[in-house]
Amino acid sequence: MRTKFSYELTTLTHELAHMARLAHEATERATAALTDTDLGAAYEVFALEEQLQAKHATCEDRSVILLALEAPVARDLRHVVTAIQIADDLNGIGGALSRVADSVVRRHPLPVAPPHVVTLLTGMATATTNLAAAAVAAIVARPPSPDLAPIPADDTLDRLHRQVLRVVGDTSWAHGAAMAVDVALLAQHYDRCAAHCVRIGRLIRFLHTGIPLSAQVEP
Repeated sequence: MRTKFSYELTTLTHELAHMARLAHEATERATAALTDTDLGAAYEVFALEEQLQAKHATCEDRSVILLALEAPVARDLRHVVTAIQIADDLNGIGGALSRVADSVVRRHPLPVAPPHVVTLLTGMATATTNLAAAAVAAIVARPPSPDLAPIPADDTLDRLHRQVLRVVGDTSWAHGAAMAVDVALLAQHYDRCAAHCVRIGRLIRFLHTGIPLSAQVEP
């Protein structure tokens, strides 16, 4: 029975790793869609989100079965509960990136914003891609490193987000209120993706140390 339970936990971890790789790929394709006004890349993001939703449902089902039939305790229980939360965060990344892709599709063949604003958004997209790569590495790491949160927040992304909001809120903005709102939302979507990645790092630390997210201190 214990061997079967261990196998199921390992399978669940592998499924989370697969989800993380899909989320990372989605960040890359969303960046291409945003930067190059690439309609094909935007539709790839939609397809990746569908895959993430399907894998999320699989992870959720497997986790519920483990909780209901195996009645795990202590660290095993923490493992299953953490897996559910990580799957939620990875699915959230897919949802946010799908909205980025949707903005590209709606504006096509025009870019989503003026060149200088696209440059700022591309910086946010690149930082998000790096955080998603860190999420993949944290999930698949064996053995884990519990000493520090494996995915620290990216100050560059926060700075770029503030710059975007300053630009679209400035009185010199000449591209209309609709585009200003769209751009602000694009920046918010990337900020949400980054928050999901950082939270995954904290969840992994909770898994290996038992330190609640609210008690974890940024390194």
